[in-house]
Amino acid sequence: MSDRLNDDTLLELARDVRRPAYDRRTLKTGIVHLGVGAFHRAHQAVYTDDVLAQDPRWGIVAASLRSPDTYDALQPQDGLYTLSVRSREGEALRVVGSIRRVIVAPSEIEDLLNVMAAPQTRIVTLTVTEKGYCHDPATGALNEAHPDIVHDLAYSMNPKSAPGFIVEALRRRRMNGVPPFTVLTCDNLPSNGRTVKRVLTRFAELVDPELGRFVADEVSCPSTMVDRIVPATSDQDRERIGEALGLTDAWPVVTEPFTQWVIEDSFPHGRPAWEKAGAEFVSDVEPYEHMKLRLLNGSHSTLAYLGYLAGYETVADTMSDEAFVRLIRGLMDEEVTPTLHMPQGADLESYKGALIERFKNPALKHRTWQIAMDGSQKLPQRLLGTIRDRLSSHAPIGRLSLGVAAWMRYVAGTDEKGTPIDIRDPMAARLREVANGAGRSGENLAHGLFAIREIFGDDLPADPRFTGVVVSHLMRLYEIGAKRTVSEFKVG
Repeated sequence: MSDRLNDDTLLELARDVRRPAYDRRTLKTGIVHLGVGAFHRAHQAVYTDDVLAQDPRWGIVAASLRSPDTYDALQPQDGLYTLSVRSREGEALRVVGSIRRVIVAPSEIEDLLNVMAAPQTRIVTLTVTEKGYCHDPATGALNEAHPDIVHDLAYSMNPKSAPGFIVEALRRRRMNGVPPFTVLTCDNLPSNGRTVKRVLTRFAELVDPELGRFVADEVSCPSTMVDRIVPATSDQDRERIGEALGLTDAWPVVTEPFTQWVIEDSFPHGRPAWEKAGAEFVSDVEPYEHMKLRLLNGSHSTLAYLGYLAGYETVADTMSDEAFVRLIRGLMDEEVTPTLHMPQGADLESYKGALIERFKNPALKHRTWQIAMDGSQKLPQRLLGTIRDRLSSHAPIGRLSLGVAAWMRYVAGTDEKGTPIDIRDPMAARLREVANGAGRSGENLAHGLFAIREIFGDDLPADPRFTGVVVSHLMRLYEIGAKRTVSEFKVG
């Protein structure tokens, strides 16, 4: 297949492939996105694509803060890519056109800052994962010792980090009398809008106290909740999608039919009409955020660590084991749901039932190893926050603590057959040091990991109701393995 997907070949697409319903030549740049990856391209970029026919001012310039891979794939395609929505019923394809251009930040720093500082840019969105905010996950504060933050404070006009780019662009806008853009985080952080506002304000204060006051007073950071499962694209996906298109697409995105976006409506300088594409604007996102972080993400992480250890490659494989279904449904019903406080009309039972079906979707090859990445950043909001709420109510944490113990067993670095695990985590070196120091002792491993306050804080390691049950689970995982531990699990 020689022809590449791009603006010139759009008309060559197979008839059953949906394509942009607008003339891409009319698009303006209204949004800059930091952290262009599969999730953004399956979620926010699709919502934006759905409204551009009515308002072409909101085209996206997307930036990669690290790797040039996305640029290399999409720039020759004029930013176009295929979205594959897969379910038990089959696959539906559409070409998404909302991304006008891709920038590789490390090699195009000034270009990216100029686009962010331009008056027509009114929103900066982010999917940089939890670690991209350079914050302390246990407190939500800026990690002022983070190497990228140290660099960016010393060389503020040549930033590396997302906070560094945002604050430098805001400084230039303020200097030129241009109103600030809205900063819209779409990552899984607790109270994500308030967290990013705290991080940006503190960084700006360290650059210049006056700039800090400007960010605190003038920059809007709405909270959001995003939900869509997006596995990594495989070579088989590329081949199958290319055959269906009749064109080569270097980096299509595969996802599920379900999608949700709940947004606090605080955009002083305008926004796309995302509600016409199905987004929900609310005054308080926090209940929805807790619902998703604790039910979906907490369950996902628990499945990832236990499933990987049990030898299951994907979430769907793991959920083909009824013992895992029982564990996760019990986690949702008995340990997570009592901590949620949803607005009237929210249907938690339907949401939980849909989650189980989504996890079971065999068309999505969502690898347990992929979900297991960056656990040191994810545990505090996905599991530990729920555990704190349960402990404060003197309620049991059996399943939640099993998820924590499974993470500990996973980051020990070898699976149940003695094969090394490829640990991908910003704290990987520190985790490896703890594991090496623990030797073959599960108890030493647990207490070594409890001592990492950036993950567990000061309260949980001092609470025997938490440490005792985690150590007990961890010892059982070592003794009988993940599969038997799950199949024999009983609430104690």
